[in-house]
Amino acid sequence: MGIAQGVVDVQPLGAGKSAIIGSGLKGKERISQRVVAQGGRLKTKTVSFGNKLAYGFGSVAFGVKNNGFDYFLLFFYSQVMGVSASLVSAALAIALVFDAISDPLIGFFSDNTRTRWGRRHPYMYGAAVPVTLCYFLLWNPPGQFSGDELFPFLVVVSILVRTLITVYEIPSSALVAEMTDDYDERTSLLSYRYFFGWSGGTLMATVATLMLLVPTDEVSDGMFNVAGYELMGLVAAGFIFTAIAVSALGTHSLIPNLKAPPPKRSLSVVTIYKEIFETLATRSFAALFMSAMFGAVATGMVASLAYLLYTFLWGFTAQQIGLISASVVISAVLALFISPLISKKFGKKRGAIAVGILAFTVNPAPIVLRLLGLMPENGDPILFPLYLTIIVVDVALIIVYQTLGSSMIADLVEDAEVRTNKRSEGVFFASVTFIRKTTQGIGVVAAGLLLTFTQFPEGATPDQVPVSVVHDLATIYVPAVVLLWSLMILCISMYQVDRAVHEENLQTLGRG
Repeated sequence: MGIAQGVVDVQPLGAGKSAIIGSGLKGKERISQRVVAQGGRLKTKTVSFGNKLAYGFGSVAFGVKNNGFDYFLLFFYSQVMGVSASLVSAALAIALVFDAISDPLIGFFSDNTRTRWGRRHPYMYGAAVPVTLCYFLLWNPPGQFSGDELFPFLVVVSILVRTLITVYEIPSSALVAEMTDDYDERTSLLSYRYFFGWSGGTLMATVATLMLLVPTDEVSDGMFNVAGYELMGLVAAGFIFTAIAVSALGTHSLIPNLKAPPPKRSLSVVTIYKEIFETLATRSFAALFMSAMFGAVATGMVASLAYLLYTFLWGFTAQQIGLISASVVISAVLALFISPLISKKFGKKRGAIAVGILAFTVNPAPIVLRLLGLMPENGDPILFPLYLTIIVVDVALIIVYQTLGSSMIADLVEDAEVRTNKRSEGVFFASVTFIRKTTQGIGVVAAGLLLTFTQFPEGATPDQVPVSVVHDLATIYVPAVVLLWSLMILCISMYQVDRAVHEENLQTLGRG
């Protein structure tokens, strides 16, 4: 099954004649581009169900990697391996610096690669084995080191994992802007990607908490089971390799129908970064980038502290935490159907604003209620199902928001093409990947700083941490998250490419 090809809606402008598709784009330089009509215009492409599945399934790799970094990394290295939380945060901050350099370059080279396998697939195939091996090593640190001695190892392996997953994820995710230029079809495609990304990470977390991170004769709390983390690294690495291989092979047949790279030309480093800047330098991209940055920090902080709060604030068992992880599949299913409906009904920007407001209202509500003494006490039979219901709703809203945000990025491809006469899917989705990785980078850094500021003890079990310390952490955590979500909504309100502007861009480019 593939993309519908060569379907022509015959609205002739005159055989052999050309038409001038004019200007009038708001907020952009007025241009005039000559387009040869050739007897009609090509209909907007639609994408088959099989191609949507293959494209979406590839996000399992990023989801598994993300889940490990978001939910387990800080806990594993600080509470289990004894590395100070500030050093774990520093390791991720260092890796983030490398991301800032490598991500746009990978996107640019992906846009300009010329091979018989197209622009994207060589990177997708090439990343599969290296990222799999490095992710395995992350959870199997050398036994001769302990505590803060593991800091250099964590820095190097974190950089390798994050860079290699970028080599795969940017070309893979950029395919959406080539597979279709339809405003709503892009949201549909990305809803599959986010469904698989969240579900894949969730499945891995569920397997980890219910089957791998289990109590032993020596370890009473499964979250402190070192051997379980080692096995988790092996299983997760297998998930990553399978997802990359299946998605690359499943979309391989699309290569002849994807966009051709620009002509060969000599490029210097200065020229490359200049072109990247020219492509991204718009108000709408700045709005999305800053919005996603604030949202990523908030989401990263929530994710990095989630297991700690589950354990120390709510007193949930590893099995209950596993059920919370499994419930994300329900949220992902809800988002899979809700995202395209919101795109069609309200448009991406208005829909994202509404969903974002709901998300940052729902997320901190249980903690606020606990601090006010209005939530059931730990151990109360109603506490867990009540909390689980709130989590299902909140995560669904977050997934919908992320789907709409990525679809808005895809629409900037044509917006930039109108200005620059270049298609730069890789550059734009490099920004998306960079933003998503800041979920671990800045988010984990912020989470680590909160732990340090509240003097949360390292390597401690729940019975060793005073309730006052846990409440101090929660008291700082809530306003920090709400502030970040609020800034996210404020920034996205400045995005300008709505449905009408997108259609106008397609008309200008002769694809409307």
